Amino acid sequence: MVAAAVHEEFKDLLVYRYGGRAVLDGLALYEHDDPVTGLPFTYPPFAAVVMVPLALLPAKVAAVCWAGVSAGALAAAVVVVRRALGRLAPWWLVVPVGLGAVVMEPVWQNFAFGQVNTILMLAVLVDLVRPERRLSGVLVGLAAGVKLTPLVFVVLLVVVGRTRSAGRALITFAATVAVGLVAVPGAAAYWTDDLLDARRVGPPGLAHNQSIYGALTRLLDGPPPTVLWIAVAGPLAAGVVAVGAMHWRRGDPLLGTLLAALAMLLASPVSWSHHWVWALPVSLVLWERSRLAAVAWTAVFVTRPILWPPWGAHREDDWSVLDHLVGNAYVLAAVALAGWAALALRNDVHRRVRTRA
Repeated sequence: MVAAAVHEEFKDLLVYRYGGRAVLDGLALYEHDDPVTGLPFTYPPFAAVVMVPLALLPAKVAAVCWAGVSAGALAAAVVVVRRALGRLAPWWLVVPVGLGAVVMEPVWQNFAFGQVNTILMLAVLVDLVRPERRLSGVLVGLAAGVKLTPLVFVVLLVVVGRTRSAGRALITFAATVAVGLVAVPGAAAYWTDDLLDARRVGPPGLAHNQSIYGALTRLLDGPPPTVLWIAVAGPLAAGVVAVGAMHWRRGDPLLGTLLAALAMLLASPVSWSHHWVWALPVSLVLWERSRLAAVAWTAVFVTRPILWPPWGAHREDDWSVLDHLVGNAYVLAAVALAGWAALALRNDVHRRVRTRA
């Protein structure tokens, strides 16, 4: 990670710095691409405000600091999950788990690109694993201000009856929108022109896009009609959130949060493989419930089967049936996990009925 930082290979971090610099220089953020990478800034305007400190640092210093913060967030997420499971989280366990997690494709991709995903994941976990906190919801709102997809957790909060936390999340998110509109020149363009264009962040059919939209794009050899995408992704994501909410009501907000995270990844038009850093806390939870399931789940993200078939340059258009099954492995793993969680609920109901009988 440090080596990559020193060599300035963090493309997304460079785009973050461009966003921060645009705010400082009063440039129209969405009218131009980052001159270093040639990539556009595709995040909400508030994200550019958050990235201003990175723009004030030399590129190499910013990269090293960002790698350190991301690694710290990953380790902290391990601590939060372990404690939520009622387990100890000593440093001699957290450090090797954090280091070992780098072999998971989403985690090392997150570091290789200099992405923000581990930080956002930690914010959501801290906010929701202990929903009784006085300011619960604020961190979810801030996370949604940086990337819109955490708004899925607001839905979860509403469904489980945490309406005050959901309200705080929405108010905080609204504040981030207001800050972005005031502080970022041309911010309105994000909400009026870019928001619904999935292609603005890259080719949606690329194998790395592990979402329902990406899977449909590869299957149909082109972006699916919006109606079809919503018809498939909407009910599926809603079902996963519903299963998560049921686990939450039964006293397991951690699993409920993780299932909502998977729903978020499935429903988003673009869920690049580095967005799937949520695979790590899921592995930790599965380890406490089924070692076999934990090993199988982790193996998917270590062996990265999504890249086994030919990919890139629209080669996904020529995939066979087997290629589609292997190349959509993250999506299928999430659906399988949701099914396992739903089955666990049914089995629990049956046990309770037998016990009462």
